[in-house]
Amino acid sequence: MLSDCNNTVTSELFRTSKGFAYQCDVTNRIIIKFDDYELSLRIQQFQCLRRSLNNINIKDKLFDLSDESDYLTVEAPSRSFQLTLCETIQLRELVNGTYFALQLNSMLHQLLESNVGAIYRSSN
Repeated sequence: MLSDCNNTVTSELFRTSKGFAYQCDVTNRIIIKFDDYELSLRIQQFQCLRRSLNNINIKDKLFDLSDESDYLTVEAPSRSFQLTLCETIQLRELVNGTYFALQLNSMLHQLLESNVGAIYRSSN
């Protein structure tokens, strides 16, 4: 399935130093490449991942000195990841930046559609 996206038109949504995310026009999925991980997510799955990352209390984890807090388990729809706190923060940045790009893109499309409709109506 990911090979389908590699051979077609895709739109990069967001990029950080640790990874990037793009939208596949063929499968209507968000592809996230982070370090050695690659995820292909439907929008609902993407939102679940974003929610789970944002529910992690970073401040509490910073001050937790137990061995269990060295690695965090991040649940993604198709798999789970063992990440350090720093990697978790970096993945959260990538996912939230991608979400922002999706929201901005959606608002721009709505604005353009309404302006084109208004121009069309006024010309008739």
